[in-house]
Amino acid sequence: MSDLRSRVEYALKYEIAPALLLDGAGIEVLEVTDGVASVRLTGACAGCPATIMTIITSLEEELRKKVPEVEILESVP
Repeated sequence: MSDLRSRVEYALKYEIAPALLLDGAGIEVLEVTDGVASVRLTGACAGCPATIMTIITSLEEELRKKVPEVEILESVP
């Protein structure tokens, strides 16, 4: 899997964030450019700013380990 966006989507969906689904939440990759992955949280976590920051911070750290080309994970409404 060489396409950066595909690698980010795979890492988030299958390796990093499957637990989000257990809480009724999800994550959608919108764009990956210049070291920034833009995502949208869906479901239960979509409306809570504190939850978004906690999740993004944790996901970002793990995503950097799996896909080092991504420096920043940002949540977009």
